[in-house]
Amino acid sequence: MKPPEMPDRRHALTPDALEMVDTIARTGSFAAAARALGKVPSALTYSVRQLEDALDVLLFDRRSRQAKLTAAGEELLAEGRRLLTEIDAVANRVRRVASGWEGELTIAFDDAVCRPTVFDLCEAFFALDPQGRATAGRGSGGPGTRLRLRTEVMSGTWEALLSGEADLAIGVEPDQTPPPGIAVEMLGERIPFVFAVAPQHALATHEGPIPDSELLRHRFVAVADSAQRLSPRTVNLLPGQEVLTVDRLAEKIELQRRGLGCGFVPLPQAQPLIDRGELVVKPTLRGPRAGRIGYAWRCPMGPKGTRRPPRGLALQWWLEQLARPATRKALLGTLP
Repeated sequence: MKPPEMPDRRHALTPDALEMVDTIARTGSFAAAARALGKVPSALTYSVRQLEDALDVLLFDRRSRQAKLTAAGEELLAEGRRLLTEIDAVANRVRRVASGWEGELTIAFDDAVCRPTVFDLCEAFFALDPQGRATAGRGSGGPGTRLRLRTEVMSGTWEALLSGEADLAIGVEPDQTPPPGIAVEMLGERIPFVFAVAPQHALATHEGPIPDSELLRHRFVAVADSAQRLSPRTVNLLPGQEVLTVDRLAEKIELQRRGLGCGFVPLPQAQPLIDRGELVVKPTLRGPRAGRIGYAWRCPMGPKGTRRPPRGLALQWWLEQLARPATRKALLGTLP
């Protein structure tokens, strides 16, 4: 007698089947997954067995009271989640083509950029109506594009754009020629940096500009470059100097305020502490440091390397804001 044919594997690997495996793995049991999916446990168990028969593998270890995945099940879970993400991405791209507004826009901004200004821009963006017109409401709808913000440091801001993890990068240091398809504009003024220490720090009473030989005797506080693949950068550190490394600029400024180290900080962010006497600015023989700051985005290219406007309306809106001198100054913290 001829055995029944195995169900077609391609037909078995449906989005519903992948979602079922994901739900079982997340909830930890068939019963909990059945409740989450609105099914009775017996129906869920039957669906899992059908999927296992189609793939000719065991996805779950039946010896465990928990829904424990086998090695094959782990592989299906990982690949299934990737496929579900890609399906969502396709749906978002289709919707973007139909409406002109991206399903999601990711913006990476350097830690030195004025964060409240970024938030002000987000507030204005979400106050738009679906046609892109400003409304009186705030944060209650918007054009339908989800924003994802990510904070980076130094080369990490540039890397986020080049790797495709961000659509717009604010605060890049455009010291290199951008690759094809990447457009770069300057924000304008450089962000001024000053050397600052707490009033109780030993260098607070130093007379005259501080030489490197004296700086070498004191701990510096540094913010780690967030780049993972590009070569990370270090700025203003001396060979052999003791360093306390943190992930965020706000942590660096706070540690210097506590007298746990010294270093160069952007003047706009440090100015309130300087005004209150909680940080003291000291001259060094190195002179003040200024960071050259710009913004970059993926740009469709026309004939002979000419730029074309971005296809997405959300990115177009952000670029229009960044083109305004007042917005640029606010992002650099240089508005009066």
